[in-house]
Amino acid sequence: MYYDKRFQTDIHFPFIAFSHRQIATASTNGWLLAKKPKFDEISQRMLEIDHPTLNRLIQRLSVGEHVQAETEAEKQCYKIIKDLDHINKNVHGSITSKKYMRNEIWSLIAAKGAPSWYITLSPTDINHPISLYYASTKEEFHPEVQEYKHRIRSVSSNPVASARFFHFMVTLLITHIFGVNTTHPGVYGNTSAYYGTVEQ
Repeated sequence: MYYDKRFQTDIHFPFIAFSHRQIATASTNGWLLAKKPKFDEISQRMLEIDHPTLNRLIQRLSVGEHVQAETEAEKQCYKIIKDLDHINKNVHGSITSKKYMRNEIWSLIAAKGAPSWYITLSPTDINHPISLYYASTKEEFHPEVQEYKHRIRSVSSNPVASARFFHFMVTLLITHIFGVNTTHPGVYGNTSAYYGTVEQ
């Protein structure tokens, strides 16, 4: 942790950094797709797309209708959607990334069976001394009692500190309570598998 936390407390910086990361990931995946042998086929399909058919599919899908491709034009539209999914699957926060996560969860259930536990973890960052230390400008950790208003102000003005504290607590839970990647079993026995995600 650093004394100077101007980027952590800047209200615009997290949004700008996250947006740039999304752009960079989409650009990288698009470049990788362009290097594939099927790039000529994909580009030709995009040039010859039937726009009225695509608009009809968009309208039907937007209302939650399950659309089965029947005509050749509809099949070509679905192929373009698949091409876009290939680019967006690694872009954090995208709908495609969430779809891939759901597929991973279903695959894990098929391999390991239904989960035994569903856990929602929400560490109280405004009351934990480590979180308050992350949000402060002190270089050494010295726990101290602080007023409620001061704790609220410190944590709310530094979202990076809250994120680091959340990651720290979740890592401890997985390592020491579940016994994952350690030499000792978890508190409730050996963990065969787990899947964790952050609410978006």
